[in-house]
Amino acid sequence: MTRTRDDDACPGALQVHTAADGLLARLRLPGGMIGAGQLEALAHTAAEYGNGTLELTARGNLQLRGVRDADAVADAADAAGLLPSPSHERVRNIVASPLSGRVGGLADVRPWVGELDSAIQADAVLAGLPGRFMFGLDDGTGDISGLRADVGAHVLGERAALLLAGQDTGVRRQLDEVVPALLAVARRFVEVRGKAWRVAELDDPTDLVAGFEATEPAGATYPPVRRAPVGWIPQDDGLVALGAGVPLGVLSARQAEFVAAIEAPVVITPWRSLLVCDLAEGVADTSLRVLAPMGLVFDENSRWLDVTACVGSPGCERSLADVRAEATRAVSADTAGGQVHYVGCERACGSPVSGTVLVATEDGFRVRGE
Repeated sequence: MTRTRDDDACPGALQVHTAADGLLARLRLPGGMIGAGQLEALAHTAAEYGNGTLELTARGNLQLRGVRDADAVADAADAAGLLPSPSHERVRNIVASPLSGRVGGLADVRPWVGELDSAIQADAVLAGLPGRFMFGLDDGTGDISGLRADVGAHVLGERAALLLAGQDTGVRRQLDEVVPALLAVARRFVEVRGKAWRVAELDDPTDLVAGFEATEPAGATYPPVRRAPVGWIPQDDGLVALGAGVPLGVLSARQAEFVAAIEAPVVITPWRSLLVCDLAEGVADTSLRVLAPMGLVFDENSRWLDVTACVGSPGCERSLADVRAEATRAVSADTAGGQVHYVGCERACGSPVSGTVLVATEDGFRVRGE
């Protein structure tokens, strides 16, 4: 990979990015988890100080575009409890199985999310992680391990496999040893990374687990999950989760307010969708009837679940096309075919692990790598 800069400009709530359409602030949501009150606060903040939308990222985070007052956004995030550590706010990148503890899985990884997040914030060394470094917690369903987090744990039963960039290292840890192991690897990465931002960029990633004994063959990987869980999802406890696709990952402030009004736990998934959890059937039914006409996607056959895009023009000065408009046309004409990600330049921001990436050129779009 050719670097155009050595410093880490990955945006956060305090270190914002200047885009063509204004400032961009990104809020980390460990495990994608956000409370109804927090979501409502961000919806109001986006309407008052941004472009009136919340963007869902491929790491289960939220970002505001077109920000006119960065200090006001940071203050609102802090007041909502979404900025617990100014020194570590950009390194709290934790993806976790979105339905863990509610549907299937071999273990509930939700407690690990809180434990890992607290430990990251308490460790001064880990403030030196790049903003792109990602932790992954897979409950055994295989939904997260395919995202190739820099360091991850994949539950196998009473033990978990330790992964680097999505690849099994052969190291196994007892479940109560998972978080300490992830932290140890992250600290080692800070020590040896040089100018690398991701584990996959290291000459020898296995150096990160040199202090662990591998008891199983290394090298196994997990296939990426291509689609978000959508629709009516029965939970193991008899309650219901509603999975909602968000076209192009752009949630309007009004949609967010209505989701928040359900007053239920929300999970932002790495597939730019959201889950509204722990609902009684009557509440789920009413919520579905309200949210579907507002443009959220509950149909598992919808083409919107296969099509994503970077921001494109006019939001990004590097983009050669309005890629969101192109993606919308493709969905409307049902011509996209398979999983497709539209990007405005070779940087290919937000590209999924699998699928086709179409890059804008002066003469239209071409498949990346061809």
